[in-house]
Formats: sequence, C-alpha cells, structure tokens
Amino acid sequence: MRYLNPKADLTFKKVFGEHPDLVISFLNALLPFEHPDEEIRQVEYLNPELVPQNPLRKDSIVDVRCRDMRGRQFIVEMQMMWTSAYRQRVLFNASKAYVSQLEMGSDYGLLQPVWSLNLVNDTFSPSEGYYHDFRIVETQETHEVIEGLRFVFIELPKFTPKDHGQKQMQTLWLRFLTEIDEHTVEVPQELMETPEIHKAVTQLEESAFSEAQLRGYEKFWDMVSTAKMHISSSFQDGKAEGLAEGKAEGLAEGRSEERLAIARNMKAKGLPAATIAAVTGLSVREVGEL
Repeated sequence: MRYLNPKADLTFKKVFGEHPDLVISFLNALLPFEHPDEEIRQVEYLNPELVPQNPLRKDSIVDVRCRDMRGRQFIVEMQMMWTSAYRQRVLFNASKAYVSQLEMGSDYGLLQPVWSLNLVNDTFSPSEGYYHDFRIVETQETHEVIEGLRFVFIELPKFTPKDHGQKQMQTLWLRFLTEIDEHTVEVPQELMETPEIHKAVTQLEESAFSEAQLRGYEKFWDMVSTAKMHISSSFQDGKAEGLAEGKAEGLAEGRSEERLAIARNMKAKGLPAATIAAVTGLSVREVGEL
C-alpha cells in the first residue's frame, strides 16, 4: 500500500474539505476550547473563496472553511512555507469572514466568532514551542479579551509526540500530518486504532486518486522543493548583503522578490493559481496579477 503525504494541497483538502466528521475531530483536537460544551458537534462547509462585495477589492481562497450550528466560522489552512506576509493574509481572511456575516443594518450582536487554524510546514518563531495561540487582549491591567477573532499557528517541524500535553487526539492528528508520506510502509497501530484517523489514512491511499491527480501531486512537491531551494539561496545572499550594508530590510526584500520570480515561473508553466499560492505564500489574487 502506498500513501500520499497529507500536507499536499490535493490531499489536505480531500481529507478535511470533504469529510465533515474528520474536520470536526481535527478542530476539536487542535483548537484551545476550554470547556466540553465549546466543542463542535456539526458543521456545514462554506465557499472557501472569500469574495468581496466590491469587485475592485481583494478576494482570497482558503483551504477549508466551515460553520457550526452556533454560527461560529472555522478557517483551516495548510501552509508549506512561512512568509512575513502570511500572518497578515491570515488576519485579512479571518477579518473578512467576520465582517461578511452582517447585512447592512444588521445588529452587531449577531456576529459570531471566527477561528483561524494554520498548519505551517516551516518554522517562524524563536520559541521552542510549536503551538501559538493569538487573541486580542488588554495587556496592561485587566487582561480582558475582545472576543471575535482567534488565531492558532502550529509549526509542524517543531512537533514531537512527547509534546501532547493532555490532549491525546491533538498528538494523534499531528502525527498523522507529520509521520505519513510516500515512504510510509506501515501506519502506526495507535493511529489506525482511532476511527477518525483510520478513515483519514484511507483517503491518502494512492489508489484513491486518478492519474491526472497523481501527476499534479508530484508536480506540487517538485515546485515546493524548488521554491524552498531558491528562497533559501536568496535568504543567504540577502543575509550576506544585509550584513555588509547594515540593512536588515534588504533580507526581507530579497526573499520577497525571489518568491515573486518563482511564482511567475510556475504561472508560465501553466500551474493552477491555487497551487502556486500554496507553494509561495502569495494570495490567489496576487498570483493572478503577476
């Protein structure tokens, strides 16, 4: 049996964008719900394309977007490479989902929270921990929280099974994302004994995909590898130049320009805009404007 890597655009959306029971289990395991009654019981999938009412404004596409029976929205993204712009794109997408709930003249009290869960196959934080929970907090005195938007970022390369804390399902789902790939011969028994993860694993079987899908899958990973190589090279060149000139901003600019160049090359080869966005960290609209 050959399995595909669940972090690819194709497989991630198949597992979590087509099976409500799996995305429910995944969200309940990975989001920092404090009480059992906060957990998600049922969801409906929403259009992953966040289209603005004004056609001149920016639109964007996320991997998975759904809503539970309380009206809370959940955005799930798998990001292959970290960029400084990605954090801002996450904020932009969640804010758009939040404000789009209300029609003109509606009461603000009808607004329901938007949760943004971001799995990053890269490192971006100097901290040792892999789990980062962001919310709007008063920092000086009361530590009171403004509810409405909440963001979770998970650095997958930092995760190890011993990091499970008290959430066993969180560990199992992160092991699913980090331990299964094309080289997997036998899936660990503890994963297969969990019904939700067993079902998710079956979605990764190579036989479940068409020849065209498999070609797209291989091309996706080729592009990820190439993009990382170019960005790493650009990073090193920019670092040396930045140190020589004493300009830290030169480093970020070099990486940004290299990313745009990679995106243009991928677009010229006819790759879908969504695939280019997943690899480079650009938005679909930005890819379209290249």
